[in-house]
Amino acid sequence: MTTTTKYIFVTGGVTSSLGKGIIAASLAKLLQAQGYRTTIQKLDPYINVDPGTLNPYEHGECYVTDDGAETDLDLGHYERFLNVPTSQANNVTTGRIYQSVIEKERRGEFLGKTVQVIPHITDEIKERVQILGKSGEFDIVITEIGGTVGDIESLPYIEAVRQLKWDLGEHNAIVIHLTLIPYLSAAGELKTKPTQHSVKTLMESGVQADVLVCRTEHELPEDLRSKLALFCNVREEAVIQSIDASTIYDVPNLMLKQGLDKVVLKKLGLESATPDLTQWNQFLKRHKNPVTEVTIGLIGKYVELQDSYKSILEAFIHAGAENEVKVNVEPIHSEYLNEDNIAVKLSHLNGILVAPGFGERGIEGKIDAVKYVRENNMPFFGICLGMQMAVIEYARNVLNLKDANSTEMEAKAANPVIDLMASQKDITDKGGTMRLGAWSCDLKPNSIVHKVYQANTIMERHRHRYEFNNKYKSDIEQAGMIATGINPDTQLVEIIEIPEHPWFVGVQYHPEYKSTVSSPHPLFVAFVKAALKHKNKQKGVSMAQK
Repeated sequence: MTTTTKYIFVTGGVTSSLGKGIIAASLAKLLQAQGYRTTIQKLDPYINVDPGTLNPYEHGECYVTDDGAETDLDLGHYERFLNVPTSQANNVTTGRIYQSVIEKERRGEFLGKTVQVIPHITDEIKERVQILGKSGEFDIVITEIGGTVGDIESLPYIEAVRQLKWDLGEHNAIVIHLTLIPYLSAAGELKTKPTQHSVKTLMESGVQADVLVCRTEHELPEDLRSKLALFCNVREEAVIQSIDASTIYDVPNLMLKQGLDKVVLKKLGLESATPDLTQWNQFLKRHKNPVTEVTIGLIGKYVELQDSYKSILEAFIHAGAENEVKVNVEPIHSEYLNEDNIAVKLSHLNGILVAPGFGERGIEGKIDAVKYVRENNMPFFGICLGMQMAVIEYARNVLNLKDANSTEMEAKAANPVIDLMASQKDITDKGGTMRLGAWSCDLKPNSIVHKVYQANTIMERHRHRYEFNNKYKSDIEQAGMIATGINPDTQLVEIIEIPEHPWFVGVQYHPEYKSTVSSPHPLFVAFVKAALKHKNKQKGVSMAQK
């Protein structure tokens, strides 16, 4: 533990897609494993107030914190690596910075001064950077600067970093610069020029990199490290190789081997020790040495971009390792599913997850998928919209309400089994106005979820506007689909199950957000276990037929 909070800034050069978030999370893991209370925040240079209104194709999934912040997906990596919840303070955007400064100006807080980028915008950035540090909860705050050095959007952030390094003094703030060392196969050599230019651009803004982390496909020879150290004005031991890894969960060990944690702690004037990565490495061992495998169909409408469902994919990795199972996730675009091809597309799978989403595109394909798995006793897991589709399918095909629908898809649905929450009906703004963050849920005794959670009440994170319509609850339950999770304050349905089915669970919340390496989410663990059981049953039927 330190008496003064230390700050580490992670910047990127050449291209923004270098994995700053994974490097930041890996370094944080190494520092945490040595006893330092560490957190990470992300500064995003786009002008959106938050990613809540962004299409997943634009920016990947929107990650939600316990306190209801709609944030960048990198915060998911931070939580998965550290097993420490993040909050509103862990993600700041240019939109939020300018919004705050303009609101202060309107209130007259600047006493008639001309409001400018320097000092007003940079002061706001500096204040946001130090909120976590001043809380007294952390010894080290790692701040990842989104975008690329040299981008016009990033300039105020880099200037704020320059000022903070000056304000905080020596040994209290350092800069890690992540760069690319491209390999030219025609010449058969690694090139350092992009890194040199990137560091030079950073220096033009008055910021000297203290540590270079070099993304590369090939090992960096000693002479190349020496060259980088000389031309980039850093110590040779501070030139860190970040070679491509088979899984992001290898990166903490790779950074440990390179000595990134020792270099950083030395520059911060802190003592280093051998990190305790016992639990982490046990997870890695199970992840890399599965006993068997299952194939899960992920049915959604953003499947072309893996980052759209990042937390779900990572939750499957955690749950797979817990079960010593390799989980093969097969993305299936719901827009191209129909009754004619459904058996061909789904029959070989061991389980189906119907993913969250918004809007009417691909909805009927999701409903057809739910019907298939329900009738064929295949394990089903529905998340948010996926749960809502299960309710609609059940109402249509079991209660025989053929016009059952959600008012999200059909505003004047005759049987709106899913409807807009009363509190949402007068809302016109889209950003940050949904049911967001952690809400409690009481579980029905002896239900699947009660056995899975081993608890009577749980807290899970939400991100939605539409809910199970309680007017239909009695009829749906009498037909065999039971509400096994209820919010005690609103009486809204959080979880549905079909007890007669081997494993059929739909949840209104997003369990994937809370799955971490050291605490795999119990619902994902149970679902993977059910898929394995179904696979063994399928295999038994197949053998009997032979």
